[in-house]
Amino acid sequence: MATIRLYMTISLDGYVTGPRDSMSDPMGVDGFRLFNWLDGRHDPGPSQQVYAEAEASRALISGRRTYEHADRWQGDHHDGVPIFVLTHTVPDDPPPGSVRYVTDVHHCAAQAREAAGDGDVMVHGAGAAQALLRAGQLDELELHVVPVLLGQGRRLFDDLPAELIELEPVRRLIAAPAGDPMRHVTHLRYRVRRP
Repeated sequence: MATIRLYMTISLDGYVTGPRDSMSDPMGVDGFRLFNWLDGRHDPGPSQQVYAEAEASRALISGRRTYEHADRWQGDHHDGVPIFVLTHTVPDDPPPGSVRYVTDVHHCAAQAREAAGDGDVMVHGAGAAQALLRAGQLDELELHVVPVLLGQGRRLFDDLPAELIELEPVRRLIAAPAGDPMRHVTHLRYRVRRP
């Protein structure tokens, strides 16, 4: 069965965007600083490995907000994989490319798993991650922790209920290119422990 894994870049203080994110400024004030590590995605090392793993995923679940702020990826996130947008309401306009709107988190997860076959399902978006976690459908979290404090913005885990969710550390990879502290990142993978 496909693994549903969140891939999320996050500041050390837990933010996935800077303050005042919008359609015209999708990462908010100073939020694009979180993606400097991607400049090293083609260099040999941990960031290249993590990026290649993400690009090998065979389906994508995205929250509607993330999808819209990313300009809908022009209908293709990577390699034409099916994109399942978890949303409260389905828009009237037909989705581009391989995009499907889904309103039920369990149906979304089931469709993405089926589409991915024995591959992985990538998840983008704080809202989608929280919905999948609450529904017991998120298997792993791959967090790209950037050594910066944004102080404000949108936090990854702000809207979770007050219940214990235990995570099992799976791996830790550190990318610290010499002479380029703006590309330093720690890639942490956790498995969600089921009761």
